[in-house]
Amino acid sequence: MRSSRRRATLAAAALAGILAACAQLPRVEAPSAPPAEFPEAYYLQALKQGKPVFRVDSRESLVVIEVRRSGSLARLGHDHVVASHEVVGYVAPDEGRADLYVALARLTVDEPALRAEAGFDTQTSESDIEGTRANMLEKVLEAEKFPFALIRVSGAKAKERKTTLAVAITLHGHMRTLQVPAEIEADAEKMSVAGRLAFNQSDFGITPYSLLGGAIAVKDGLELRFRIRARRLSGAG
Repeated sequence: MRSSRRRATLAAAALAGILAACAQLPRVEAPSAPPAEFPEAYYLQALKQGKPVFRVDSRESLVVIEVRRSGSLARLGHDHVVASHEVVGYVAPDEGRADLYVALARLTVDEPALRAEAGFDTQTSESDIEGTRANMLEKVLEAEKFPFALIRVSGAKAKERKTTLAVAITLHGHMRTLQVPAEIEADAEKMSVAGRLAFNQSDFGITPYSLLGGAIAVKDGLELRFRIRARRLSGAG
């Protein structure tokens, strides 16, 4: 009897925790201006000097992060897919350099097609998605205080199909540089860069979301894949 009561109490506590996790929080609004430290002027000056400059085509670019559950009650939680369809930035191939940014408030959660690509065989409800997204932005990423993820890439050589990029990521007020294998396809007018990387949230001072003392939790380690496409700007910018 005690065991049954204990299980019932634990299940009730887990349900309460899940409901709390999905509760609506104040919506984080996306900034209307780019980050102050984004070096757009560098690329515009390079363009004026006649150097090739490519601008990221946000419509054809995609960043996907797989967020997986953990903990003794992980079966009561969900795995999630977080994505950005609004990567902004420039590439200067002669300098082997690129600078990009993502407004965190524009991240999406659990698009059905991306969940299927990740091998997740269930679909979360709309209320789960909204609650997860709100908690991610407000409690985990603190997007009001740190509204952007900034990425600086060096070592990109358009003439090499397979290469390793030095990718400096600034997120949540912390910067880390990762070595990322990537494939580059480029011609005179367009280029595409694709790759995968893994990193820990805690490397950026982020505490992974958890409930019930960690019985339901998000794994610290995340897996990210990206496809960035860019088109060359004319000399007139």
